[in-house]
Amino acid sequence: MQRIRVAGSLLVLCLVLSLGAFAQNAPDKAYLDKIWAGWQSANVEGQNQFYAQGPHVFFDIAPLKYGSWEEYKKGVVAVLGDYSSAKFHVNDDAQFHKVSNSAYGGTSTVDFEMTKKDGKVEKGTMRWTFVMEKQNGKWLIVHEHVSVPMA
Repeated sequence: MQRIRVAGSLLVLCLVLSLGAFAQNAPDKAYLDKIWAGWQSANVEGQNQFYAQGPHVFFDIAPLKYGSWEEYKKGVVAVLGDYSSAKFHVNDDAQFHKVSNSAYGGTSTVDFEMTKKDGKVEKGTMRWTFVMEKQNGKWLIVHEHVSVPMA
């Protein structure tokens, strides 16, 4: 009887721990903050860890559309080349929508302050919509849309 209780307790403990690990394994606001901290550092190569490779569609402020992370990366390098610094803050309105055990969609607004090389400061709030897919144990962005409201 003692063995059955011990085995049952161990089984319950394992179940609780595995459910806790699964819950922590979903993308969260802290993960979004890491993504935008990477953009803030202007280390575009470092962003590889957050974006899926291969043919995926990414919509950015300019140009309209990229067909892969490689295209997106090249375009962003050109755009960021006009700036000396950038600050981004993912706001507390971030939402996550579970699509499946391996996919989440989400939205957030992101405040920005970007300083051009000529000293001009641009401030505002962007819209950010994303789809993440779990690939090889990591949450990667497979679709993204970043836009600013029309002035």
